[in-house]
Amino acid sequence: MDLARAMGWLGSDQYRGSPRAKPKALHIWHTEDYVAALQRAETEGRVSQAMRDRHGLGTVSNPVFPEMFRRPATAAGASLLAGELLAEGGVIHHPGGGTHHGFPDRAGGFCYLNDPVLAILSMKRAGVRRVAYIDIDAHHSDGVEHAFAGDRDTLLISSHEERRWPFTGALAEDGGGNCLNLPVPRGLNDTEMASIRDRLILQAVEAFAPDAIVLQCGADAVAEDPLSRLTLSNNAHWDVLRGLMALGCPRLLVLGGGGYNPWSVGRLWTGVWGILNGHEIPDRLPPEAEAVLRALHWSNARGGRNPPEHWFTTLRDAPRPGPIRPEVAERLAILCARPAAMGRTTEQQPIPAR
Repeated sequence: MDLARAMGWLGSDQYRGSPRAKPKALHIWHTEDYVAALQRAETEGRVSQAMRDRHGLGTVSNPVFPEMFRRPATAAGASLLAGELLAEGGVIHHPGGGTHHGFPDRAGGFCYLNDPVLAILSMKRAGVRRVAYIDIDAHHSDGVEHAFAGDRDTLLISSHEERRWPFTGALAEDGGGNCLNLPVPRGLNDTEMASIRDRLILQAVEAFAPDAIVLQCGADAVAEDPLSRLTLSNNAHWDVLRGLMALGCPRLLVLGGGGYNPWSVGRLWTGVWGILNGHEIPDRLPPEAEAVLRALHWSNARGGRNPPEHWFTTLRDAPRPGPIRPEVAERLAILCARPAAMGRTTEQQPIPAR
């Protein structure tokens, strides 16, 4: 947001503060016991062994910290509000959202609440029927799949690194017919992601003809991120966004997600905002924007201690093309042959009740 403002791209008329979701609003999907435990953990600054065992709180992946309820409840409030606002159509960018690993009664992978699920439920409660959820984070969207597997009116597409936590989202897992899971090998390049975009994501979404699209645009699939071994440039994410925008769906919600290198996250998501607003990505950042990036500090050994100059001066990465490896092509062929990829999840394909 600071970077977008420094670019002159984010005026006060385009920004809306998020309300903090009240516990009752979270009960649309999260259990009362879990929400109460999350609040208690924040108030007391600690968790019991029973809370850790039952709700996954107080672990390395879900640590106790001073705002552990307020912060995710604010992100959840934004997603709930977005669902209501989008009932009339439009485009919303919510970079603080995208916490796709939360479960009804349990935290997972730094995700204490599942705001993508709450956003989709909010849309549906406001009258939106068919929703396509696309997740290009480096990790599988296990919590979202748990919520909507078997839902005839929700298409779920997840591209994620294979053999990476949470170790779900195998190619054969279709969630009852409406989930397209594509585990990809290490080293995924821009050319391979373009093939995934064109052959799978755009074709499946267009055939599904959704009333709303939700894109979880996690930034941890780029080469500089320390928590994945994929090698995309931020151009790959932007091109997925452009392709989805071109489909002309009346409602679009773009969420954040993973991303653990502050420079690559800030540059990627600022570019998302620019694309949503029709701005040209400049070759060189203005001094005000460069100052925002030079003020960041990160001690990670994978580039953070000696960041390259282009992390300060540009938004766009250099493209990272490469060959389309046989395993990527084969997995795409399998998915594209499935009924869900042809938009037949509602009328033609029987899906068992949950």
